Amino acid sequence: MASLKEIKSRIASVRNTQKITSAMRMVASAKLHHTQGMTEAFLRYKNELERIVGSLQTLPSPSLKGGSSISANELETIEQSIYSSPAGEAGEGSGSLLIPISSNSGLCGAFNSNMGKATLSRIQELEQMGKQVHLLPIGKKIAHELKKTERELNTDFVQLLDKIGKNNDITGVSALVAYAIELYQHKEIDEVEFIYHHFKSMGSQVIQVDSLQLTVNSSMRADDQQQDDSQLSTLNSQLSTYLTEPSPEELLTSLFPRLLNAKVYGILLDSLTSEHAARMLAMQTADDNANDLLKELTLLYNKTRQQSITNELIDIMSGKIGEH
Repeated sequence: MASLKEIKSRIASVRNTQKITSAMRMVASAKLHHTQGMTEAFLRYKNELERIVGSLQTLPSPSLKGGSSISANELETIEQSIYSSPAGEAGEGSGSLLIPISSNSGLCGAFNSNMGKATLSRIQELEQMGKQVHLLPIGKKIAHELKKTERELNTDFVQLLDKIGKNNDITGVSALVAYAIELYQHKEIDEVEFIYHHFKSMGSQVIQVDSLQLTVNSSMRADDQQQDDSQLSTLNSQLSTYLTEPSPEELLTSLFPRLLNAKVYGILLDSLTSEHAARMLAMQTADDNANDLLKELTLLYNKTRQQSITNELIDIMSGKIGEH
């Protein structure tokens, strides 16, 4: 049985650790509420931008007779303006840009280990499909995990989440999108995939794989499918009564890159929110475990102390009896 001094020392150690976990839980809670506020404000902008861009192609085009909507050929011309390359030449590669997102620090439960497993599994799936995988990790933990595989990595954006979380600096987001477009222009990739934790609730963050469509036409179709038909019809009928200046084509050329930046920024905010929620939950669990351990150690300390007092009384009484 451990001595009273050892038990007392362990109780003090657990209490000191509990102070740390409690402080980390409060910090994670504050960061979570801050990030949730940023996400809520940003989603209003992002959703409205998606509605505008998704509706521009249905507006009457002044370059077409009869007020028809923007045609597929015009969308290719828009892509040519965005990517500065002949339409149809870019994006014919068979590669995939895979962007897994983790945290830069630990103590957030299975957040990073699950991301590592999901990323390696997705890499195998893409390679079995005959695709060349370009890796661009965001977060120190996933970058360290992928380095073990001895694969070629682009580590220029590992610290991107820190810049967004601390200073809300989104210049890195524009640089990331520009890098993806550059690979697309040089026919090295034909798709971009993000693997990240989607925030569902305080106790649930699920790993999600999202594709970032770099072509205007396919992106418009994907966005249109996500909207309710009745809402889209009402929106289009409202917008058709307005005149656009400049033309819908020029507006798409200007707004589509902004939409790409907004989608990437939204994914990063979602992952950051999930990280803070996972860390808060992990620290809450650690705090609860520390309380349970303190109760057990306190009970053990009292039992040991009582046993020590009983033994001393027995020794004293035995000595008195021996004298008689």
